[in-house]
Amino acid sequence: MEQQALVIALIGALGIGAQWVAWRTGWPAIALMLVAGVVAGPVTGLIDPHRTFGDLLEPLVSVAVAIILFEGGLSLNFRELRRTDGAVTRLLLVGVPVGWLLGALACYYIGGLVWPVAILFAGILVVTGPTVVLPLLRQSNIAARPRAILKWEAIVNDPIGALCGVVTYEYLRRAGEGVTIPQLLLSLLAASLVSGLIGYGAARAVAWAFPRGHVPEYLKAPVLLVAVIGTFVLSNLVQQETGLLAVTVMGVALANLRLDSLRDIHPFKENVTVLLISGVFVLLSATLNLGVLERFEWRFAAFLLALLFLVRPATVLLSLAFTRVPWNERLLVAWIAPRGIVAVAISGLFALRLGNLGYDDGSILVTLSFAVVVATIVAHGFSIGAVARLLKVTGATERGLLIVGATPWSHALAAQLRQLEVPVTLCDTSWQRLAPARRGGIDTYHGEILAEATEDRLDLSRYQVLVATTDNEAYNALVCNEFAPELGRDNVYQLGAGTHEDDRRALPASLRGRALFTSGHGVEEIVRRVDDGWAFRKTRITDKFDYETARADMADEADMLLLLRKGAPLRFFSHASRPVPQSGDTIISFGPPAGRRRAQQEVSV
Repeated sequence: MEQQALVIALIGALGIGAQWVAWRTGWPAIALMLVAGVVAGPVTGLIDPHRTFGDLLEPLVSVAVAIILFEGGLSLNFRELRRTDGAVTRLLLVGVPVGWLLGALACYYIGGLVWPVAILFAGILVVTGPTVVLPLLRQSNIAARPRAILKWEAIVNDPIGALCGVVTYEYLRRAGEGVTIPQLLLSLLAASLVSGLIGYGAARAVAWAFPRGHVPEYLKAPVLLVAVIGTFVLSNLVQQETGLLAVTVMGVALANLRLDSLRDIHPFKENVTVLLISGVFVLLSATLNLGVLERFEWRFAAFLLALLFLVRPATVLLSLAFTRVPWNERLLVAWIAPRGIVAVAISGLFALRLGNLGYDDGSILVTLSFAVVVATIVAHGFSIGAVARLLKVTGATERGLLIVGATPWSHALAAQLRQLEVPVTLCDTSWQRLAPARRGGIDTYHGEILAEATEDRLDLSRYQVLVATTDNEAYNALVCNEFAPELGRDNVYQLGAGTHEDDRRALPASLRGRALFTSGHGVEEIVRRVDDGWAFRKTRITDKFDYETARADMADEADMLLLLRKGAPLRFFSHASRPVPQSGDTIISFGPPAGRRRAQQEVSV
């Protein structure tokens, strides 16, 4: 028991540690998790999953993958699907059979597998999977449409690949019973339909129970988690491996039923998914037996090259032919197809079953599946950024500032940032209040930032920081609280409370964004200063004109607001953060009119 607890703690530390290192360095998290698992497992022997968990290993991994797929399904909104211009549908209806056929040919003629094993393994290889694609997309800066295509394909194809393997295995197992392929497909289609209905029914039950108060708030996340596991297990009782389809359908259905209760548990499910992806990937990497590498042959290397440079590109390009997806985006999607947990887990499962049926090549699946995982993770994980830039399929090259609330103060700030070539967008519900910004050539968004439709019309990936500047402090706090999970709590700011924190009229700091200015000026104070003629001023820090000199050159009442550093994120001076300027930085300050500064200097003299 103590050893199991130690192994679980070590797996968590390695997985989350790899994610943190990836965040700090920009390296692909999936590659770092793979390295961590291999080092902790077969290299050093610190982790032996089979010895530690025994027969529980397979169900633990299966349930974790089911939860990951469900969470991925929750992010699949049909509005986003429409933006892919039919690409996802084509990749399912055309790409799966084409990829299965080409993969089988490569397995047989290049990999040297016998036909039954080649067909089964090729079916498994049509998957990419959210465990590898989602971390990759999280760290890469690619345009919205290819990002949506890759995400949808990864989540929807995962259960499809498992079902392809099931079809082949069931045919091999029951071939002696006189079962024909049409009969087998019909029975599996019926089982898949039942499993899909189970997943949809579970989603409808949750959507009915949550808004009507049948589940208390503190139990909603646990009830949903148990419902996902129950749906997965129940569907697998109908037909093995259809549970993945059921939980995917459940997630997609809930995502599109517009259930308000789910918004409150999004942080929980995302945290659980990050933990599961990190842990399971390290766990499965640690199961790799270096002894199987002795069976690796050069023809397997040729098979990997064919998979990377022939099978996947041909599958995508044939599927997306005659679509409105531009060629550069097609080429990016054709290159990115990392395999992960599902491919390894299902390959290992069927390797044992094929051995029982007398197919010796089944044992090679373990070697090949890990080789595919390593090759695709390294090739795609380290190249996605460079390929996206080469094909010009990146998102915004420089992420800017989103200002919510068109006021004289925010107009002046946006104009100053525009002069410094910092991307800025001003958002407001009033067309009239946005007029000065439009006349000044500033990018604007006319609409309610909190409306659901904003998700479709405003690409938040373009922004690294949000500042709420309306004349309503409570609304500013609401905006910051809404976007903190997506942008980060340290990247949402608002005009300060204007009252002391111990004032019973003040909003708690936990509900507000970071207060702008070190003194946290409130809305009323900012309005008064604007009326008095206060303005923004930019100051360039150099070796000769250092920070102390610049601060002495400002009026005593002036406040520093923002520090700009080439190639670095925007950094605000706030009640909690005081960045240290360096040579080459530009400081934006907010101070009184020049006349008042000169008067202060004359008095001090």
